[in-house]
Amino acid sequence: MENTLESENLDVVLDVKVNVTVRLGSCELPMREIINLSPGSVIQLQQEAKDPVGLFVNGKLIAYGEVVVVEDNFGIKITELIGGSSS
Repeated sequence: MENTLESENLDVVLDVKVNVTVRLGSCELPMREIINLSPGSVIQLQQEAKDPVGLFVNGKLIAYGEVVVVEDNFGIKITELIGGSSS
């Protein structure tokens, strides 16, 4: 009976929308360079092209993956799930 109650409780949140973000890389730039950005500017990230990208759900890293192209859109192929601790 407890398992059924847990399943019903989980059903309540399964349709809640969360913010999913894929982080390709990052860098630090002086404000001088930021205000001089224009169309065509290139920003070099501190990540190599072969490195996996991070998949974040509501700001929490949950997986790593590879960028893929699906028709005319970008996607992510999950390569590693991050083990969570029950804190």
